[in-house]
Amino acid sequence: MAGHSKFKNIMYRKGAQDAKRSKIFSKLAREITVAAKSGLPDINMNPRLRGAVIAARQESMPKDNIERAIKKAAEPGGDDYEELRYEGFGPGGVALIVEALTDNRNRTATHVRTIFAKNGGNMGATGSVSHGFERVGLIGYDLKAGDAEAVFEAALDAGADDVVSSDEGHEVFTAMDSLHEVAKALEAKLGTPTSTKLHWRAKEAVTVDEGTATTLMHLIDALDDDDDVQTVYGNYDVPDDVMAKLQA
Repeated sequence: MAGHSKFKNIMYRKGAQDAKRSKIFSKLAREITVAAKSGLPDINMNPRLRGAVIAARQESMPKDNIERAIKKAAEPGGDDYEELRYEGFGPGGVALIVEALTDNRNRTATHVRTIFAKNGGNMGATGSVSHGFERVGLIGYDLKAGDAEAVFEAALDAGADDVVSSDEGHEVFTAMDSLHEVAKALEAKLGTPTSTKLHWRAKEAVTVDEGTATTLMHLIDALDDDDDVQTVYGNYDVPDDVMAKLQA
């Protein structure tokens, strides 16, 4: 079990998201509703729902909104969302996996394909890039949980596979099937995590230059702006100095 990762996995998020909080809440609510439908509407008995609620709380989603999304799962005749995964390539040969929740797969597929095409990428067939990723569990903690050594020891005892600590927080990686058992053990030692979810982790990363990174981030922004897209994963590594320029 390594104490750090050779390849940083940068989860790019726009500062402009604060101005799009309603869209963020809509996506979180959709995930909460789907999670509640997939099992019991109880966060203590439904691991996926618990993870969705933790994510919503991390984004300061109001309690009433969370409860409304859970109740919506039990309403007859409600929206029936389908979970879809799209794969493709961005600028510089960067591999991307796009996860969506949709009530119209034709609409979503058309939108995603168009976004790829207009932003220097192309959508591939299912399986075209996912072989370069591992499906794992990811538990996030902020720096208040402890220093890198303390989190590493707690994760090791809990049965985690890897820990990546940085000045932004701690990422604890687990086998997909043991995510929630490890999360429960960690919570007893470190408190409530900032996130608990399944995750696509790149096996190797592609380092991109400023020009490629600029086009790539436009592509990711456009995908993220689509109402049906929930999460975008990539195998890109943007150097710190390049990222600083992009965020300036």
